[in-house]
Amino acid sequence: MHVMSEAEWRDRTAAHEARVDAATAAHLARRRDHRKHPVEDFLFTYYTFKPAQLRRYHPGAGTSLAAAERAPHTDWRFYAVDGDIVRVDVEAFTAARGDTLRFVRELLVRTAERPGRFGCFGLHEWAMVYRLDPSDVRHSGWPLRLGGAGTDAVVESHQVACSHFDAYRFFTPEAAPLNALAPTRESQTALEQPGCLHAGMDLYKWAHKLVPAVSSELVMDCFELARDIRALDMRAAPYDLSELGYDPVRIETPEGKAEYAAAQRGFSARGQALRARLVEAIDQVLVPV
Repeated sequence: MHVMSEAEWRDRTAAHEARVDAATAAHLARRRDHRKHPVEDFLFTYYTFKPAQLRRYHPGAGTSLAAAERAPHTDWRFYAVDGDIVRVDVEAFTAARGDTLRFVRELLVRTAERPGRFGCFGLHEWAMVYRLDPSDVRHSGWPLRLGGAGTDAVVESHQVACSHFDAYRFFTPEAAPLNALAPTRESQTALEQPGCLHAGMDLYKWAHKLVPAVSSELVMDCFELARDIRALDMRAAPYDLSELGYDPVRIETPEGKAEYAAAQRGFSARGQALRARLVEAIDQVLVPV
């Protein structure tokens, strides 16, 4: 086990806090002013990890901190003190979160083994507003680029092929039968694939659910991938968000499809690297049954 000196863990803590502060400042300012953002708030509303939780520095399993008496970690859950060092209590964490560890590992490994699919073109967001009354649209404060009828026509003229349950479950009742698949929670490990934007965003969810066994550096790398993916997700959505600085990816055109698929491939590569790191972190703590 690597032991960080007090100077090292204090430096890493400060660097992590600065990184998180830069990533959360705009959201916190909007929250104070009771303002909403259809793109950037997603990582703080859909996912359950609060900015204050994200700001706590965790070294991850396999690394301990010297000068335990001066480290705040001694009072945090799933930490143990051994003499002058404090470390993640792997035994306690595995006892409490073993089922989650095993599920997440299986999902990540099986997803990573599949070939990525890059022909969905973000139509899940279009299927979420298909044939809806304008007042029922989730981001009703923002206009649909093509209007209601134009949006419906895009859905009807494409093959919708969403493999991600947590996107599919928000399809309108009229859109759900149009999907080539019928994902369920039970089929999640059998269907998720590395080209899916939502599977890439969810790496942040799996990382923060495994804190403190997963290091804060890895959690923030997953957060930043999710943030970048979310921007593409909404640029390719049917909304007109140009007022916020999000130029549309017009997936209803050949050029837009090519732009979307190219970005999707880049995110898939980043996601695969993070999956491997998350599996490695899980294997640091998982006790075989």
